[in-house]
Amino acid sequence: MAGDEHERFAAAIAASYPFAGIPTFLRAPYVRELEGLEAEVAVLGVPTDEGSPFLPGSRLGPRRIREHSLRFGDRGYYDGRDDREYLRLELEEERIVDLGDVDVRPTNAEGTWDHTTAAVRGILAAGAVPVILGGDHAITAPVVRAYDRPIHVVHFDAHIDYSPFRHGFMYTNTHPMRHVRAMPHVASLAQLGIRSLRNGMQDVHDSLADGNRVVGMEEYRDVRGPALVERLVPPDAPVYVSIDIDVLDMSLVPGCVSAEPDGLTYPELRETLIALAEHADVVGFDLVEVNPLLDVGTGVTSYLAAHTIVEFLGHICAQPRWLARRAERREAAIRSGKAATSRAQLARERAEAGRGRRPAGVGEATPGAEDAEDVR
Repeated sequence: MAGDEHERFAAAIAASYPFAGIPTFLRAPYVRELEGLEAEVAVLGVPTDEGSPFLPGSRLGPRRIREHSLRFGDRGYYDGRDDREYLRLELEEERIVDLGDVDVRPTNAEGTWDHTTAAVRGILAAGAVPVILGGDHAITAPVVRAYDRPIHVVHFDAHIDYSPFRHGFMYTNTHPMRHVRAMPHVASLAQLGIRSLRNGMQDVHDSLADGNRVVGMEEYRDVRGPALVERLVPPDAPVYVSIDIDVLDMSLVPGCVSAEPDGLTYPELRETLIALAEHADVVGFDLVEVNPLLDVGTGVTSYLAAHTIVEFLGHICAQPRWLARRAERREAAIRSGKAATSRAQLARERAEAGRGRRPAGVGEATPGAEDAEDVR
């Protein structure tokens, strides 16, 4: 195919709207092999609801979240509150990739957990940050056990998820935080938004006795944001964040089997997630318990899940520590002859990272760039 014909063909099949194209998260490249992976963020779905004892359907969460992520386009997003763009460079330079889904084993929870841990270990070994799409909340345990260094875990949820293990009953979405706290590399566990009347007294007492920080709605609303985060984890500490969509009020998440009243508003969740991104070194996160089978026709729960992931990821990637690591990776690549980045551009990136700024062109509209399609 001649050059002109190839360009016309590529333009003819380019997907401009969220109802077109094969859905990957934010239209990031779909990657099947980790060898030679240069991305900074790897999205991975874990489409299982074997751990949901009540109603099935969250196995469809990863696919539907990906579909709704397409509504944000493939050029990042603009936030008028601080008049800047996020994730534009990460998407333009393919620093975000989608690895597809874990090969789950229906009726074999242990097999699914083993595959999940192996997949996340591969992502970490490649130097990328895992962003995990659930699935029910049981998946957090095999994800966290993939880490081989001390980390803190921050858990957003209406439920304590600390059920005791009885007669092999230990792989449900009521158990993950008991698994997590028992892992020797987990330095601390903070549980935020806990409020359900279905939380067992003994489960809550067990969590507290194990040294976990349990934050109910009253304390959350009294403190919240940066002040709350400073109480939970040390500055710049490595933190894994687990977000159950039911931490939000049930009026916001009709597509969630375990929704509860008196939950967080989105601004209350957003404020604390941004504070975590600024205060700590977020080394991975998941969002779980979206059940598309229960959602309303517009899929607002899946959309809100995609929105939460996109905005949290945008603030993680905008932090000075993140930009400094990027500059270090580029410098190493230049020394090895594997990167085309100029030393002048590298010097600018390092200087701007040191000042807490985004590199030139990051968070700024490209002069003369065509306006993005309205993908609402």
